[in-house]
Amino acid sequence: MKKKWLSPLALIFALFLFLAACGGGDNDSSEGDSSTDPDMLQLATGGTSGTYYPLGGEMANIISKNTDVTANAISSNASAENVLSIENGDVDIAFVQTDVVAHAVEGINAFDEPVEHVLALGSLYPETVQIVTTGDSGIESVEDLEGRTVSVGAPGSGTYINAEQILEVHGLTMDDIDAQNLDFGESTGGIQDGNIDAAFITAGTPTGAVEGLSATVDVAIVPFTQDKIDELVDAYPYYAPDTVEAGTYGLDEDVETVAVLAMLAVSDSLSEDLVYDITKALYENAEGMAHEKSSFITLDNALDGIGIDLHPGAKKYFDEEGIELDN
Repeated sequence: MKKKWLSPLALIFALFLFLAACGGGDNDSSEGDSSTDPDMLQLATGGTSGTYYPLGGEMANIISKNTDVTANAISSNASAENVLSIENGDVDIAFVQTDVVAHAVEGINAFDEPVEHVLALGSLYPETVQIVTTGDSGIESVEDLEGRTVSVGAPGSGTYINAEQILEVHGLTMDDIDAQNLDFGESTGGIQDGNIDAAFITAGTPTGAVEGLSATVDVAIVPFTQDKIDELVDAYPYYAPDTVEAGTYGLDEDVETVAVLAMLAVSDSLSEDLVYDITKALYENAEGMAHEKSSFITLDNALDGIGIDLHPGAKKYFDEEGIELDN
C-alpha cells in the first residue's frame, strides 16, 4: 500500500499547534498565574527619619501575616527612586507620591521615558509639603527663601519636584536659592546646626525628623497664602490644600500649606491573586497598624489622587467593595 506523507505546509501547521498547546498555560502573571511570584517581597519605603519607613514596616508585617509571602521593608531615597526600582525589577512594591508616579508614567520631569511595569495598588494618606525653618530665621513667606540656603531633597525626588513647582508659583527658581540636596534627617540636622536656613519636607505629619528638631529649636512652618494655594492647585491638580495643625511641632497656630498623596505602587509582574490578597490585607487591617497615618488608610480614600492604572488584583478587590477609580 502506498504511504501517505504530510506536506511541508501541513508539518509546519502541526508544529505550530503543538507549540501553542505547550505554551497555552504560560499566561501573564498579572492575570492570575502565581507560579512566578516571589516568596519574599521587597517593599521600598523611604529614609529612616521619614514616614514611609516606619509605616512600611507595619505594612510588611501585615502582608507577611495575611498572605502566602513574606514582605521585607527596606529604606530608600523614596518616590522617584522607588518607581525606577519597581520598573527595573529590584523591588516588588513601594511607597510613591501620586504626582511622581504620574510623571513616571508620562515620562516627564525626572523621567527620561515612560515606565511600563508600574501599576497602582491604592492611596494611603496626605503628604504635607512642609517648608521647615526656625522661629528666628526671618523666613515668614516662600518669597523670603530667596538668597537663603535651602534643602530641596534629592534631584528628581518628590520633594525636589514639589520645591520646584512651589518656587515657580512664587516667582522663584532653584537659581534664586542656595539649593542643598539633603534627606530629611540631614535637613533638620542642618537647620539645627545653622548650616541651612530652611528645608522642604514632603511627608505625613508629624514627621519624625521635624519632631526631633522641635525638641531642640523653635520650629516654624512657612505658610502659603490662599491665592498661591489656588494658583498651585490650578497649575498642578494633584495638589490639595492642607493644614499643619496647631500643637504639631509646638506650633502656636494652624499653618496653611498644600499636600500630595502617598500611595503604593506595585510591579505588573506580580499575579492578580497575590496583589488581591495584599490589597485586601492592608485595607482590612490598617486599624491595627501602630502609626498615626494608619487612620487615613481606608476604603473611602483608597483611590484618591491616583492617575495611573490599577493592578488587576487591586482592581478586583476594589470592584468587590464597590469602589471605582475615577480618572
